[in-house]
Parts: sequence; structure tokens; C-alpha cells
Amino acid sequence: MTDPMHTHRGTDALIARLSRQARPPRPLAHPVRRALGWAVIALGFAVAMVWAIGPRADLVERLGDARFLFEQGAALATGLAAAAAALALTIPGASPLWRLAPVVPGALWLGTLSLGCLRDWWAMGADGLRLTPDPACFFYIALIGSLPGLVLYLMLRRGVPLAPRLTLALAALAAAGLGNFGLRFFHAQDAALMVLVWQVGSVALIAALAGLAGRGLLRWSDPRPA
Repeated sequence: MTDPMHTHRGTDALIARLSRQARPPRPLAHPVRRALGWAVIALGFAVAMVWAIGPRADLVERLGDARFLFEQGAALATGLAAAAAALALTIPGASPLWRLAPVVPGALWLGTLSLGCLRDWWAMGADGLRLTPDPACFFYIALIGSLPGLVLYLMLRRGVPLAPRLTLALAALAAAGLGNFGLRFFHAQDAALMVLVWQVGSVALIAALAGLAGRGLLRWSDPRPA
């Protein structure tokens, strides 16, 4: 028969050895720091895609246009803020205010495009608000945002996605926002209404679809007993 005292001493020795060898888990870096690291990869991929497809012919002129630069800056800031918010939501105990991070840059982005619609209408009348189909926007935004989206998804899985739908929607908003940022460097469409409907609309649609798939793609099982 097995000696209970011997088994007990062996168990205690095993626990003691495991306690000595155990190392505390390495905490995740600050969400902003991680978002900036992600942005390096995302922007690098966007630059590569713009180079592969070919920059727009009037890019130099556009880079001297304050309206274009402000719209691009707001789109980029929205993407970065959404990435930081998504990463923060995988850290237990993080402030719930993180989910509001993209609101201000997103409002500036939408506000700038809305003012652009008014300027186009004032300058060209009804022709300034003409809306024609441009399905290529969705394809290119999804294409440019594909690798950044995958990288961000893998980063999210290192944390604890307690709100998977919102977390994945914010991640998709980040990736698609960077996709739209890259798109405008080769897609010569600057009419504010067209940008608002087809480009920002594509970003919103991608974020909404990702949010619906959040529970299936960002699963986390609570180890606590029910």
C-alpha cells in the first residue's frame, strides 16, 4: 500500500518546487504603446500597397491642400484611437472611458467631410452633391486593412476580451480607418459626399460586420465557477 505520509510529503515537495519555479505573468504594455507599435506595421503595409498600386497623379498637389491633410489626419487619428481602445478593452480593470477614445477624432473626421459637402454644394450646386457608385472603395479599404486587422486580432487574443463584440468592432474600425487613409493616396476621389458615403460608409460597414462576429472570433471562457 502507498504510504499516505510519503504521498503527502511528495505533494508538498512538488508544490514547493513549482512555487519556486513559477514566474508572474508579464503584464501587457500600455494600450497606447501597443497601438503605436501596431501603427508602424499598419502604415508600412499601407505604404507598400500605395506603391504597388501606384500613387494618384495629383498627389503632390493634394499634399499641399489643407482640407485633404486635415481629413487624412482625422482618419488616421480615428484608426489609432480605435486600436488603442480595442487593446484597452482586453485588460481587466481598464477604464470604460477607453471605448470613447475614437469619438472625438471620428467626429472631427465626419465634421470635416460634412463641411466639405456644404462647400462643394456652394461652389458647384447640385453637381457638387452628385453621388455615383464606387464599390472599389470597399474592396481597397478591406484589402489595405487586411494585414493590420489580422495583426490587431492576434494582439487582442493576448488579453481578456470581456466585451468581444465592441472590442472587435473597434479593431475593425482601426484597420478600416487605416485602409481608408491609404486608399486616398491612390484613389483620386475627393468629392466630400462620395468620400463620406462610399469610404466612411465602407469603414462603418466593416466595423459593424466585425462587431456581429465578435462573440465567435474573440471567445474567452471565464475560469470562475458559475
